This record gives sequence, C-alpha cells and structure tokens, in this order.
Amino acid sequence: LGFFIDFVEIAYIFVPMIAPVLLKLNIDPLWFGILIALNLQASFLTPPFGFSLFYLRGVAPASVTTLEIYRGVIPFIFLQLIALAIVMVFPGIVRVF
Repeated sequence: LGFFIDFVEIAYIFVPMIAPVLLKLNIDPLWFGILIALNLQASFLTPPFGFSLFYLRGVAPASVTTLEIYRGVIPFIFLQLIALAIVMVFPGIVRVF
C-alpha cells in the first residue's frame, strides 16, 4: 500500500477498515500494528511517495541525481522487507521486548 498511497491514508483509511476484521479473526493487534509500522517504514523509501527520498534530495548536493538516490536506497528497502518477513514468520518476536 505504501507504494501507491500516502502513509496518512493508510493510517486513517486502511487500518480502520481492516482492523475489525482482524480482531474478529483473533489476530494479535500488537503484531498487526508492528507489521503496519514496518510496512510504513519501508514505504518512506519507495517511490513515488517516498518522503525520505524527498528529504534526502533536499539536502544532497546538486551533483547527486535523484536516480542515484533511488538506487542507493534499494539495499535498505530489502533490509526492511527482510525484517517484515521475520516478524511475519515469527510473530512471537514482537512480545519478546
């Protein structure tokens, strides 16, 4: 969702629509909240609504192109997706701390 819509719309439209269904299915709300947070964090780095990319573009020197910024965040997106997958596969990890 973060690739297509802004994080505000996800938080105010998508989460209230899907949360009652998930609660009826006895899905842990803390685990679901962590998944949403990790997903939103990854969405900050993915174009076209990657706000972190816009912030970086604003402070980067003119010699750094937007395409270079997009290429540079790819490893970080993969790391965040790996973290998301770990939390999905091992839901008990959110209760450890």
